[in-house]
Amino acid sequence: MVQIPTVAVNELPDDATIVDVREPDEWEVGHAPSAVHIPLGDLPARLADLPDDAQTLPIVCRSGGRSGRAVQWLLQQGFDVANVDGGMRAWAAAGKEMVAGNGEAPIVK
Repeated sequence: MVQIPTVAVNELPDDATIVDVREPDEWEVGHAPSAVHIPLGDLPARLADLPDDAQTLPIVCRSGGRSGRAVQWLLQQGFDVANVDGGMRAWAAAGKEMVAGNGEAPIVK
């Protein structure tokens, strides 16, 4: 089994560019302010939407399972990516900035 690269939440700035692979309803209620939303099921068709960053691109979901699958697949496609350890739950627990698209206080769903 291939080792999936990970990055700890405390290693990322609040304004880090990350790819959030959660579903739209999860994204709407709370996400990192500089995140790019590409649901896991849309990822193969939206590779051109991935940020073109010289650094390793962090991938996040709620707790790390879906983003781990995304990272594994993206590595096979030649991308430099890492799974955000603990996902958005860890992001919120660390007190990192979050925004919501629904006008309410952001939460992790």
